[in-house]
Amino acid sequence: MEKEFLEHGLHLNRRKFLSRLSLGIGSAALGSLLIPDLFSGLSGDSGADFIPGIPNFAPKAKRIIYLFQDGAPSQLESFDYKPKLREMMGQELPASIRGSQILTGMTANQKSFPLAGSYYDFKQYGRHGAWVSDLFPHIGSIADDICIIKSIYTEAINHDPALTFFQTGAQQGNRPSMGSWVSYGLGSENKNLPAFTVLLSKGKGNGQGVYSKLWSNGFLDSIHQGVLFSSSENPVLYLNNPEGLDRNERRKMLDKLAELNDISANEFHDPEITAKVQQYEMAYRMQTAVPDIMDVSKESDDIVKMYGPECLVPGTYAANCLLARKLSENGVRFVQLYHQGWDQHTNLPMEMAGQARDVDQASAALVTDLKQRGLLDETLVIWGGEFGRTNYSQGKLEKANYGRDHHPRCFCVWMAGGGVTPGMVYGETDDFGYNITQNPVHVHDFHATVLNQMGIDHTKLTFKSLGRRYRLTDVAGNVVRDIIS
Repeated sequence: MEKEFLEHGLHLNRRKFLSRLSLGIGSAALGSLLIPDLFSGLSGDSGADFIPGIPNFAPKAKRIIYLFQDGAPSQLESFDYKPKLREMMGQELPASIRGSQILTGMTANQKSFPLAGSYYDFKQYGRHGAWVSDLFPHIGSIADDICIIKSIYTEAINHDPALTFFQTGAQQGNRPSMGSWVSYGLGSENKNLPAFTVLLSKGKGNGQGVYSKLWSNGFLDSIHQGVLFSSSENPVLYLNNPEGLDRNERRKMLDKLAELNDISANEFHDPEITAKVQQYEMAYRMQTAVPDIMDVSKESDDIVKMYGPECLVPGTYAANCLLARKLSENGVRFVQLYHQGWDQHTNLPMEMAGQARDVDQASAALVTDLKQRGLLDETLVIWGGEFGRTNYSQGKLEKANYGRDHHPRCFCVWMAGGGVTPGMVYGETDDFGYNITQNPVHVHDFHATVLNQMGIDHTKLTFKSLGRRYRLTDVAGNVVRDIIS
């Protein structure tokens, strides 16, 4: 009897074991279908708390469109209304307000710091009366759909380190960009398109350059590098087949190349070899996907009217906003748009007006377009630059002709969709628009919040390189939960 009981117990254990094993295999199979990158052999030591391709928790957003305004638009002529600056126009900035802030070399030797009120009026928009400059009436019209953060700050005071900081979480180069981190963390939604794409446009104002280190993969595998789209006849360089090579021959060539690379990968165990094979395959698949996405001829007249006629001109900001929607709609995780020309050290009223005309209508149209397609809830749209501008004039002050120097202590960014509370104004600055008085948000906090909306715990998204684990937020950053709906 005892022997039969033991055998029965062993039989039940085997049955339970095999049953549970089958469930495990089924779950793994399902996971490989839902998350194709799950078993792709991604390299690097990311720590026990993070597995590439799997969010840490349920995400609010699936994709990001970042409308980066390169050169730093003035918060005082956009979303931070300061009537006191007009009242005190030309008066000296109180030393108690300026404190010990480090100034750039362009104003450090100024003997006077005359306050400069905005040349443009502001109006209140939306249910909560958000103040928006007359330069941005279209963005004002979507005030109930966006969250304006007025209390962003950074330590960087010059363009290159500040821009690099916003894009990579570090002021020095050779670090993965935010888009690369998202690509590494979540993988791709569409195997025919890269997870991370980059679009460039340029206004008529003074520009600061953008450079490939801003969309670099850094120490991550090169498959996570941003893919730059151009406005030329060939939007992605070297994507087309060489003359005399058709698609079938291209397929044979790639298969043979993959065989040779497999031999090298097995011999040298270099993950970059595998990454290169993946890039070749991606380029092959993009040959059919990209031309269809770049074709705007099928867009309705209503969409063209919404974005403005420039959306039909390749390389313009409006065209890139429309393209960003199409890329995001087709599963690109991170679309990074850079619009250059916001560096107004002189003649700010005239130059900024031109820049605003370039971006106002199309920025608002993108949010509206995503909303009416039912995509805004799962798409996080971000708009802003690398720092703000001073409340005093750089050089001579005239009512219709003044400029503003760099100001990292406080500036504005707005966000829409992706689980961010709409119709909200967060943070506050003093009456002079010089210092934050309520709810400061550091760049690391901003990054932590963006990753949070994508279902990623920023403290767990790490990658080991040169003996230490790195992350986008370095060793800092707190999620700004007050702005999350």
